[in-house]
Amino acid sequence: MSIPEKMAAVEIAFAGGPDALKPTQVRTPYPGEGEVLIKVAAAGVNRPDIMQRKGLYPPPPGASELPGLEVAGTVAAVGRGTKRFKEGDEVCALVHGGGYAEYVTVAEATCLPVPKGLSMSEAAGLPETFFTVWTNVFERGALQPGEVLLVHGGSSGIGTTAIMIASNLGARVFATAGSAEKCKVCEVLGAERAINYMEEDYVAVVKEATEKRGANVVLDMVGGDYIERNLKVAAHGGRIVNIAFLNGPSAEVNFLPLLVKHLTLTASTLRPRSVEEKGAIAAALEEKVWPLIEAGKIKPVIHAEFPLVEAQKAHEMMESSTHIGKIILTI
Repeated sequence: MSIPEKMAAVEIAFAGGPDALKPTQVRTPYPGEGEVLIKVAAAGVNRPDIMQRKGLYPPPPGASELPGLEVAGTVAAVGRGTKRFKEGDEVCALVHGGGYAEYVTVAEATCLPVPKGLSMSEAAGLPETFFTVWTNVFERGALQPGEVLLVHGGSSGIGTTAIMIASNLGARVFATAGSAEKCKVCEVLGAERAINYMEEDYVAVVKEATEKRGANVVLDMVGGDYIERNLKVAAHGGRIVNIAFLNGPSAEVNFLPLLVKHLTLTASTLRPRSVEEKGAIAAALEEKVWPLIEAGKIKPVIHAEFPLVEAQKAHEMMESSTHIGKIILTI
């Protein structure tokens, strides 16, 4: 495959709003030891991209300064020591950065084959959200079949993914969302009950639906006053996993329920993890979740697609919170 010396990309010109995203031309990267070069067909847009754009989430050492944490495309070249993928293979991948570009290098271990039946745009909506949900809900949260999962932000890319995977693996799922339309989507995807947080108290609803037991696992990206309310809604022995703090990381909290109910309060980020850790998550997804995707039981929810040069519009849409599911850049 012919690889150009330079490629189109979108850079963060300065820390700020969506207008900080600027189309540019940069040198095409070359795969190193254990890496593959992907000719990108589509890239997912995620909240960490917005945080990076604002100057609040710098890339880890050695990572590309370009935004973009997930892509789908075709392997254009392979570095030394690669074992599985070859030129021409269609893959989706979790990347350290650099996804908003025509080409990106990525560790082979964090690549997965594009599931049968999915388009490149759909496949690009898999890695960041599916890796995040798997490691936080099923590894850190240790969700088991028959247990109750409460997902905040149920209509987001993370939320829709968590609902689909958990419900297909035998959990009872509840979700919060901010409108009747978003709640309906959550229920169509597998939530037993979606709770409009503008009108209802999710603590009361979940308690009533579970005979006062509560949720075994809570996946929270909201923070703020949800931090204390999650302690109230959690079941005895429950696990609360924070992955973001859209309403702020600070709150005045009564931690007595943590003690009385034997709760676990944990949190994690994905991007700084080692290639080995991410590779283990990829392997688990391929074994447990990829068959569900290929069977048509799980399909990423794509809200909108924009060409790469319109990345600014994609960020504006994400920050408006009007979307349901994933926003994708196409190349």
